[in-house]
Amino acid sequence: MKTVHVIGAGLAGLSAATALAEKGVRVALYEAAPQAGGRCRSYFDPVLGQTIDNGNHFVLTGNHATMGYLRRIGAEQKLAGPEKPRTSFVDIRDGKRWTLAPSGGAIPFWLFDDTRRVPDTHASDYLEIVKLLFAGPQQRIGDVLSCKGALWERLLRPFFLGALNTQPEGASAALAGALVRETFARGGNAYRTRIAHPTLAAAFVDPALEHLAVRGARVYFGERLRRVVFDGGIVTALEFPERVVPLAADDTLVLAVPPWSAQELIPKVVAPNAFCAIINAHFKIAAPADAPLMLGVIGGVAEWIFSFPDRVSVTISGADRLVDQDRETLAALIWRDVAAALKLPPELPPWQIVKEKRATFAATPEQNAKRPEAATQWSNLFLAGDWTQTGLPATIEGAVRSGHKAADLA
Repeated sequence: MKTVHVIGAGLAGLSAATALAEKGVRVALYEAAPQAGGRCRSYFDPVLGQTIDNGNHFVLTGNHATMGYLRRIGAEQKLAGPEKPRTSFVDIRDGKRWTLAPSGGAIPFWLFDDTRRVPDTHASDYLEIVKLLFAGPQQRIGDVLSCKGALWERLLRPFFLGALNTQPEGASAALAGALVRETFARGGNAYRTRIAHPTLAAAFVDPALEHLAVRGARVYFGERLRRVVFDGGIVTALEFPERVVPLAADDTLVLAVPPWSAQELIPKVVAPNAFCAIINAHFKIAAPADAPLMLGVIGGVAEWIFSFPDRVSVTISGADRLVDQDRETLAALIWRDVAAALKLPPELPPWQIVKEKRATFAATPEQNAKRPEAATQWSNLFLAGDWTQTGLPATIEGAVRSGHKAADLA
């Protein structure tokens, strides 16, 4: 019976493995780390004495591949978020607060209601976003948009920074256009925020492993692939530190590893080679009862604040300028913003800082052009990962789509 070997148990690998297992395909999943999830993992932190996520992630209701993945593994109910499209913001420089409240349908009637728009913007300001839908592959956002004004500062810049994890002015306008096409252009019901609750593992990882176990998939942890053995146009074996796994004639391989690992394993593969950092901070303190689940911060170091029952967490994207600062300084800077935004005491509570120096590829036109397709020159080898050519930036939706595509090919 044919086996599909999947290397890497991040979201791309889990997406591929669960899609294959659902179809009755025999799956063997290998992960170098002692746990699944990749950059979307949860762990018990002894400093805080609680389970935290390595980073904060949110998805949107219009992320059809992600929602399909969650339905497949029976975890759709593990997401929390508002029933209507609502996103709250605060500018901590002057304390101004507002809620973006778009209408659900594709026709943006809400733009004519100044209580639902970004403050100090006019309906006509939003027309500029349409330009991104026609951006060329070499254009940057700064080539297409004016990158100034209230709409840019209070909505577009934080949105694109969070989604692209790259300073927006120099980021790919084509990737930004893909985001607009799947969110703003489809109406508010396509961009209601959804956050894993209580943890990423509970929503995206543990149910996937249960799904695989029920369907007889073999999952191996602590198995770092050292070498892929090629013979002409096919892969014939996988070399691990303690064993060699031969591939039968009809077996296939899905390689769902980071780009730098893929370049070590596959001859002459072209892949993104510039990356951007993300910093996440976790504070052991209960958020105010009226705090929104997710709050956008303008004018501070913190960018997005997530309020959970047992902790407050913060994400800072495109964080290369901060990633080398010492952790104590970062914790104090970030808490200053959190305390102001949530009206909490200024005293620093127990904290943890998580740095991901190579969180995503840099979403520039040059790096986007380096992304490979899922199919390779070897007939039984396929690539998956948010760094492959998904048409989206490095997001959960991109990772899940890449897994689905590789599974279909495999």
